[in-house]
Amino acid sequence: MGRRVIEIDGVSKRFELSSHGTSLKERFVHRERARAEQFWALRDISMSVDEGSTVGIMGRNGSGKSTLLKLVGGILKPTAGTVRVQGRIASLLELGAGMHPELTGRENIFMNGAILGMPKRELERRFDEIVEFAELEQFIDQQVKHYSSGMFIRLGFSVAVNVEPDLLLVDEVLAVGDENFQRKCLERVRRFQRDGRTIVVVSHSADQIRQICDQVAVIDHGNLVALDDPAVAIRVFREHLLEDELDRRARSEAEERPSQSLASEDIVDRVDEPVSAATHGAAQEAKRNLRVRIAGIEFDYAHKDERRYLLPGEALTITVRYTTDESIDDIVIGLGIFEHATGRPIYGTNTDILGTPLTTVAGAGQVTFEVSFLPLLDGTYPITVGIHSHDEATVYDWSEQRTWFEILSPDRTSGLVWMPVEAKSSGA
Repeated sequence: MGRRVIEIDGVSKRFELSSHGTSLKERFVHRERARAEQFWALRDISMSVDEGSTVGIMGRNGSGKSTLLKLVGGILKPTAGTVRVQGRIASLLELGAGMHPELTGRENIFMNGAILGMPKRELERRFDEIVEFAELEQFIDQQVKHYSSGMFIRLGFSVAVNVEPDLLLVDEVLAVGDENFQRKCLERVRRFQRDGRTIVVVSHSADQIRQICDQVAVIDHGNLVALDDPAVAIRVFREHLLEDELDRRARSEAEERPSQSLASEDIVDRVDEPVSAATHGAAQEAKRNLRVRIAGIEFDYAHKDERRYLLPGEALTITVRYTTDESIDDIVIGLGIFEHATGRPIYGTNTDILGTPLTTVAGAGQVTFEVSFLPLLDGTYPITVGIHSHDEATVYDWSEQRTWFEILSPDRTSGLVWMPVEAKSSGA
């Protein structure tokens, strides 16, 4: 273990939010009633970062992750607790925040470099490298107010990373710019890692976090809910993200249908409430006549009692339970698997396609879909289940991404599909 570069001890951050407008007239009119509301962006955060490590911070929008990074960078001061940082810091929190629009790119390089603590002689020595990295050779003597947003971002990043800091703070910067520039940014980060520099990065990209980070902190509603290896922390992040989506969905449905009975929907396990339905799925749910109803959707796998997730390559059984009060002979049960992050469909099938046609159903029953080898990598995978007629003109019941399973990749393999690959070497 190296020396501690960052020590965060019992840190909380409170902001004062005015309950009225900010104009002079509004403050005068409401001077007796005006009262500042307290908002706690962070509560009692304690963690440390060792020299040479790369630590990620994840959390939904508004969770407090950027506030934490600004406290580390010295931009904000904590309301309670202490933050101790050693070494020279380069902060990529708000790219271009220190740039003057009336100055040229060349002038801004020297101004920002000085702000970040780089001597003028060193800036002159690195000037060509900064301009080349930013790909701004033709525009470096133009005022930056005429730059596109992409040019602005490239210049800000290039200046900051060429300071050669002991500690680099990055807030979502690696997700901006075109693909070529993103690759350059990631390569510069990896070079920093090879040089033994310390990096703290805020990102929503689970793949990016998993590839570059040694440890990940998850912030939710201002609280530190996980500080663990990337795979474990990413799973916790996704669980909290899904819970937030479910809460919003439940509130939205309650507001839209305050007097409607939920009896038919409550048949589906309420623990597995939905991710937002796609337009097609919402239409199918609206068309259902409930002559056959989905009574439950269940997952089963070898280590279900030990963990809430599967490993790549494991087997999964999905059981769809149904019930009906009549006898129906025109019925198909279908299953679709989706990627939560993008909503992209991954796989779809039904009982007819699989050669297991249903003849006549009456009362209660179930259909089991057995996946002997699940070739997926780390992620959350919602499923859609539909019960419909053979021509799909009649929809009996439809559950659009109301349940999901999770896969946790124990290594840093990236992508969507898992393959059992081995590397062998030979030679002298």
